[in-house]
Amino acid sequence: MRRTLLIALALTIAAFTLAITSSLPSEPTVIAENLPSDDARVEAGETTSPPMIAQDPFGGESGSGSRDAATTVNALVEGRTAPAYSGEVTAGTRELTMSAFLIGAVAAEMPAEFEPEALAAQAVAARTYVLRNMSHRPPRHTENDVCDDPTCCLAYLDDGALRAKWGDAYAANHAKITAAVLATDGVYITYGTEPILAAFHASSAGMTENVATVWGSSEPYLVSVESPETPENVPDLVATVTVSRADFRATVTAALPNAKLPTDDVSAWVTDVARDASGRISSLSLGGVPVTGVELRRMFALRSTAASIEVGEAVVFTTMGYGHGVGMSQRGANLMAAGGASWREILLTYYTGVSLSDEGESA
Repeated sequence: MRRTLLIALALTIAAFTLAITSSLPSEPTVIAENLPSDDARVEAGETTSPPMIAQDPFGGESGSGSRDAATTVNALVEGRTAPAYSGEVTAGTRELTMSAFLIGAVAAEMPAEFEPEALAAQAVAARTYVLRNMSHRPPRHTENDVCDDPTCCLAYLDDGALRAKWGDAYAANHAKITAAVLATDGVYITYGTEPILAAFHASSAGMTENVATVWGSSEPYLVSVESPETPENVPDLVATVTVSRADFRATVTAALPNAKLPTDDVSAWVTDVARDASGRISSLSLGGVPVTGVELRRMFALRSTAASIEVGEAVVFTTMGYGHGVGMSQRGANLMAAGGASWREILLTYYTGVSLSDEGESA
């Protein structure tokens, strides 16, 4: 009952805020494209977890007003998220409140049509990611907490880009996402006393992936867990990529000069396929040269390493899911929310052994 009242109050506040601000000029438009199923947020960054400051990243007393509104995010905005959403962007640093940044990040990372509890889970994951970055900024931008490049940090769309993207649905979508941010104000995910690396991806094929398989690091909260997606409940879960023999040979030999791909024996092209516990390809040999599933995915721009490979007149990859598979599945979160799960239950399902920062606070 209390959670229902809080969400109702958040929706009322969001609508009131929108009514006040909708007539104001928008920020400079970010050139960005919403890619909720984009790949790793950390592939270009770390593979291990540097030491973190073991304290409340927000500082101060809990429950003393809006933490998000009182927290400043130093964001490098370069318009990398969505070129489809109009004009030029003045690249540079923007000082935003945490709440303002999260509205733009959640809107860029997850479709507004998703369930409110899934959007709230995404807000907490994004907040956690930003807080973790604040204690050790990424090597690509040591002067900034976060950037809008989803291959480095988080996708982000400013108000101008959101208006261009949503059109007539702007007011309703903005209010819905604002409500998700407000309903989770200040909450982040911890392991021990530290904010976690809150990785997420678009969809999985029944199981998420262990972080060690993808980035080589070992995080006890980023292990393989069950996820509810199936081809029946996620229409675009299965995809195929067909590559001609000539293109396959050219791609493989460019990346692996020692690979042997005889034209008279295609059975030797793909061998020794090994899978991990999640069903994804962990390793295989291409023309006799060992590669990882992650390397294969990058080589052929596959949606996932949960793939089968058929070599015949052409080489056909059939994949299930989208993304690296580590952490929270966005499609899985939406299915869980549609089935009645709360944002807390979603997060505690996908991140093993973690806690939420507001646990133990007074009601």
